[in-house]
Amino acid sequence: MDIQLQKVSYAYAQGTPFEKRALFDVELAIPSGSYQAIIGHTGSGKSTILQHLNALLKPTEGTIQIGDKTITAGKKAKDLKPVRQKVGIVFQFPEHQLFEETVLKDIIFGPMNFGISEDEATKRAHHLIELVGLPLTVLDKSPFDLSGGQMRRVAIAGVLAMEPEVIVLDEPTAGLDPRGRKEIMDLFLQLHKARNLTTILVTHSMEDAARYADRIAIMHEGKCVLTGNPAEIFGNAEQLAKYRLEPPRIVRFQREFEEKVGRKLPTLCLTEEELASAITEAVREERAGQ
Repeated sequence: MDIQLQKVSYAYAQGTPFEKRALFDVELAIPSGSYQAIIGHTGSGKSTILQHLNALLKPTEGTIQIGDKTITAGKKAKDLKPVRQKVGIVFQFPEHQLFEETVLKDIIFGPMNFGISEDEATKRAHHLIELVGLPLTVLDKSPFDLSGGQMRRVAIAGVLAMEPEVIVLDEPTAGLDPRGRKEIMDLFLQLHKARNLTTILVTHSMEDAARYADRIAIMHEGKCVLTGNPAEIFGNAEQLAKYRLEPPRIVRFQREFEEKVGRKLPTLCLTEEELASAITEAVREERAGQ
């Protein structure tokens, strides 16, 4: 499902003394099937963009195209239910969304609310609970008896039960330890590929954006100021500094390594694995040339 923002602006409390502009003429195209990261410092407009992606907020100026649905500022949008079904949002602490007596009831609540039969919703729950790495036995437990990491996985299963075409991740690793972060992000990458999802990652983590996304947009003071692939975005430290951002640690390490040995590696490395491979190859070539 393609998503396109055209000259989108948004003001909170519009028309009141407390009006505050949060977005200014944002232009952003997110092709179907892409893994799009949206990065930026605190207050840059990332969260406001996120809430426009399934019409939780509607633009005060401009147009948003979500699949075949157009949302235009000043016009009443009709029947947004399909948009909210097809665009699933995993909020920063999705476990806070849990409220039912059992894990099963929590997962099936969303699809049943959109007209899916209880039998079909239950089948989805059984499949998804294992897909997110939990045993079937948790379906009969209260979600509030689970660990924080397990609760997060249950909440993710609840979003997936809607069978969205687009999944929006709002700081999905907040509060997790390094192992938990990697497990959750690897899970989303697996789902992205297996289900041909359009995935949108809203994050402060340059490392996650570099490792997982194939497209990156930088938000700064309510504007989308730069778009490109990870190598284009993270290869220019001076440009990032203008927007109060730093390259991922692995990119900084590569630059330090190159300065120390007095030669550049042939490509910009965005993960530890890529850098290790590039250094190994450079050493091999140097030895072969001696």
